[in-house]
Amino acid sequence: MNGKAIGWLVAAVALVGLFSVLAFRPAEAQQPAAPAAAGPKYSVVETDVTNLLVVDNSTNVVYFYTVDEGKEPGSDMHLRGSLDLNDVGKPTLKPKKTEKK
Repeated sequence: MNGKAIGWLVAAVALVGLFSVLAFRPAEAQQPAAPAAAGPKYSVVETDVTNLLVVDNSTNVVYFYTVDEGKEPGSDMHLRGSLDLNDVGKPTLKPKKTEKK
């Protein structure tokens, strides 16, 4: 054999060896997906001194708070309704209204 043929033979044997090592290595244990980094429980979407939109990140619900009509900014805010964000993408979203007390 000439030098070129020996070089090709060595390269072919090396490739076969590499493929066999990669193909027959032991299977790695599947690691469970790492939990997402813990974020905040609530996210404020929008606010001013009379309105507040808050998302509960653990339940995917948005809550809407306002002051009573005619009250000054900074007055107590009351829950007016909520919306389940798990329904996003459906043709219709139905907010849940809160009873006035």
